[in-house]
Amino acid sequence: MRAFAGLLRSFLAAGLLVAVAAGCSGSASDEASPDFPLRVVRDVRLPGGTTRLDYQDLDPASHRLYVAHLGDSTVQVLDTSTLDVVATIEGLDEVHGLRLAPDLDRLYASATGSDEVATIDTRTNQVIARVPTDDFPDGIAYDPDTGKVYVSSAHGRAETVVDGRTGQPLGSIDLGGGAGNSVYDPSTKHVLVNVQDRGHIAVIDPTTDTIVDTIDTPGCEANHGLYADSEHQLAFVACEGNATLLTIDLQTGQRVDSRRVGDTPDVLAYDYGLGRLYVASESGTVTILDARNGQLRTAGQAHIADSAHTIAVDPVTHRVFLPVEDVDGHPVVRVMDPTDR
Repeated sequence: MRAFAGLLRSFLAAGLLVAVAAGCSGSASDEASPDFPLRVVRDVRLPGGTTRLDYQDLDPASHRLYVAHLGDSTVQVLDTSTLDVVATIEGLDEVHGLRLAPDLDRLYASATGSDEVATIDTRTNQVIARVPTDDFPDGIAYDPDTGKVYVSSAHGRAETVVDGRTGQPLGSIDLGGGAGNSVYDPSTKHVLVNVQDRGHIAVIDPTTDTIVDTIDTPGCEANHGLYADSEHQLAFVACEGNATLLTIDLQTGQRVDSRRVGDTPDVLAYDYGLGRLYVASESGTVTILDARNGQLRTAGQAHIADSAHTIAVDPVTHRVFLPVEDVDGHPVVRVMDPTDR
């Protein structure tokens, strides 16, 4: 079986995305066409067990990728230039969401096991503060203008606000329901929060920490994943309940596009240099969409590995990172390069 796995990997490295290594609990696509525009470069083995992996965040300037290993309650730190694991940050109970503040040398991590958000000094990889949140903290947004951090709660109602430098609490905002991802939009200087229980996006003004608007997400069941394309004033919304990606015009609040993606879509990543949006799903399917002048075109779709639901992209190298729970009995980060850049 291991010899067969090696043969399969050689095909993957050649860009023929037809299967995955034997022994992997999730298999790379036997459904993908040869023109799927990603090829596997390497599977980087992670420390720890074959347990759930979750959100990531990447700083291209320091060449660091941070991966939440939820099942092990750790964050793995990967050097994206050498593809080596350089540190493990421990003591983060069921770590879930991650968000970097490179200007502050900070990483924020939501820990669902203890209902708190931890502030980590990225120079030392040490936790320097912990703040209680509402039930089941999820997505995190960072506003560099105010230096504030916003943590959504999937099972509660409150958006927890934290001082980005000190990690100390600044208050909370009642969203009226459980929320998924939170993102900062630098063009409007607002924080956008997917309020799943209400079927809308809450728009928060960080200068007052109040909700100044809501944007409906029609045709979306459980609006969870969220990305703001500031250049074109668009929000991309992943709908967990009906495998749909919505495009919302942030100026008008109107839906301008709706298309099918993999079942239970979760994390979105956007490569500004290539104008390419990636949608990862709990089903392990990755959908790739090319964005031109605010319009989306599906460039490819493939099943990468079961539960490969989180994705990150390096905007400088255009390299893509997908954590996979079990390859030959070990968790890995699957590193992939575009084949058509």
